[in-house]
Amino acid sequence: MTWEVLSMIGTIAFAVSGAIVAMEEEYDILGVYLLGIVTAFGGGAIRNLLIGVPISALWEQGLFFQIALLAITAVFLFPANLLRHWQRWGNLFDAIGLSAFAIQGAIYAVKMNHPISAVIVAAVLTGIGGGIIRDLLAGRKPIVLRSEIYAVWAILAGLIIGLKIAANSWELYTLFSLITVLRVLSYTFDWKLPIRRIRAL
Repeated sequence: MTWEVLSMIGTIAFAVSGAIVAMEEEYDILGVYLLGIVTAFGGGAIRNLLIGVPISALWEQGLFFQIALLAITAVFLFPANLLRHWQRWGNLFDAIGLSAFAIQGAIYAVKMNHPISAVIVAAVLTGIGGGIIRDLLAGRKPIVLRSEIYAVWAILAGLIIGLKIAANSWELYTLFSLITVLRVLSYTFDWKLPIRRIRAL
């Protein structure tokens, strides 16, 4: 049940995120749907490829495709004056998607009895993969490549699940809330990882 709920939350959050970015870039309706779908399912597809799950497993998620399409349609039909506030809500949806998919990816790897390193990789790829594809298709610098803390929270989720610190439903939902809050705090207060600049002479 936890698996299904997290998958649904992540799918809706990232589908909405992709659709909004497409509208910000003034894509047509087909572009909005394509970017929404790619954002929602891109991370899972990359994860499946790298941890040995057939890519065809993606097409077995009929219900989630329908949910994503409904979410994208709802956003496309949403009043334009409310969408102007997307910058605030968009970051929240992105944080929710990151948290839900990172945990879902880690659970997936644990169920396949992969080592903790693979659990962390699965969490990161599932949590940030769709967002990276979204940003690249929209011609933007991916969030994960900026100094603002982003992928670290997916790594933390994978580490906690890989070490079996969070295993039952309430622990996973608590972890989901924690990762979401940490991501929101990181962009609200502009927490950054160390960077090193090399200036050309």
